[in-house]
Amino acid sequence: MTKRFEIAYLLKNDVSALLGTNITVKGWVRTKRGNKNVAFIAINDGSIIHNIQVVADPAKFEEELRHITTGACIGVEGKLVESQGSGQAVEIQAEKIVVYGEADPDSYPLQKKGHSMEFLREIGHLRLRTNTFGAVMRMRHEMAYAIHTFFHERGFFYFHTPLITASDCEGAGEMFHVSTLDPENPPRDKEGKIDWEQDFFGKFTALTVSGQLEGELGATALGKIYTFGPTFRAENSNTPRHLAEFWMIEPEMAFYDLDSLTQLEEEFIKYLVRWALDHCKDDLEFLNKMIDPGLIERLKSVVDTDFVRLPYTEGIKILEEAVAKGHKFEFPVSWGVDLASEHERYLVEHHFKKPVIMVDYPKEIKAFYMKQNDDGRTVQGTDVLFPQIGEIIGGSVREESYDKLLTRINELNIPMKDMWWYLDTRRYGSCPHAGFGLGFERLMLFVTGMANIRDVIPFPRTPGNANF
Repeated sequence: MTKRFEIAYLLKNDVSALLGTNITVKGWVRTKRGNKNVAFIAINDGSIIHNIQVVADPAKFEEELRHITTGACIGVEGKLVESQGSGQAVEIQAEKIVVYGEADPDSYPLQKKGHSMEFLREIGHLRLRTNTFGAVMRMRHEMAYAIHTFFHERGFFYFHTPLITASDCEGAGEMFHVSTLDPENPPRDKEGKIDWEQDFFGKFTALTVSGQLEGELGATALGKIYTFGPTFRAENSNTPRHLAEFWMIEPEMAFYDLDSLTQLEEEFIKYLVRWALDHCKDDLEFLNKMIDPGLIERLKSVVDTDFVRLPYTEGIKILEEAVAKGHKFEFPVSWGVDLASEHERYLVEHHFKKPVIMVDYPKEIKAFYMKQNDDGRTVQGTDVLFPQIGEIIGGSVREESYDKLLTRINELNIPMKDMWWYLDTRRYGSCPHAGFGLGFERLMLFVTGMANIRDVIPFPRTPGNANF
């Protein structure tokens, strides 16, 4: 066959110089229609949301057309010409067709009709071929590229933290164990407990819930680092907002205070949303039409507005006033509670009508490593709250005082055997520093308008589900 072109190249560029020449395209058939005089085949190769039309002579390709149905994989060599119909500038007049793989029309599940998200999750090995999931996955790539670009342009170093760890950063204990011991008959010590010293690493280990603690080590050596990798939580939750395996972006910066931290959070999220608007136009227009009619307008509103800085205490007062005026929340509101998504969305969508960065949370509801304020009640934590999804970023200034950090670790009964190395960063050349975490799939929910977090990752891992 002649030189192959990706469909994205043919539809997004000036290809007038190619008109009248023979080219090749390869992809999967979306539709086939026509009559005894002409056949029209729409092909998509995944490079763009749009299909390219192939015009074929039924008399010349009678045998091939019998095998071409929705889902079949084909290669077409033919002349690139100006399209006779509307919708796209060019089409291909077929001169040679090769069928690489047929798709039985009686059993192929992705026929040309609407499919529910629930049904598509049941055929996760094929759902990536749909327009919706093609758009989401192309945008996932663009967002990942934008993340690396943002940090590289600002002098951050990409830092690889371990997936296997002995520390529970979040302190929730919801970790997946990593072991080579015989689960049927593990070795036991004199007290009858599992003897982890005989395990592969000589201690109890698990899949990481966060790269933050190790990321702090990088920041105290390199100044500014970021991690971007998979994290795991064994939380038995089947909500549309939770996954057992997900990706996190976690920058850590030496010599950052609360103001510089919140400025970076706002700059970062605006950069990513702007990147989506600038680089994902076709896919966003499709998702805006088919999934969420307010998507593009909502993305533009984030880029064009200043985020609110809101102390937790003031946020609680606003919520309490709303309750006093008759607003109903499922979960109660009072100082000291961890805000639920409904509370966060009320502040963002109803009260301020713009993104909110909430700061200075009660220390009792936040992690041990957050810097304590002088009031003794609150810590310098930050959460970025967005419309539709609530919290999208969580971060804090980290406690740099050895004595304060040690006291807090002891208060929470965190085993010192797991924390000695972390405390050493406060013993030897401690510095003010801060960082945050952005759940990549939470970001993808926002920029795609999808409603369920299982639909913005290629192969979701949830309780009872580890297919493919």
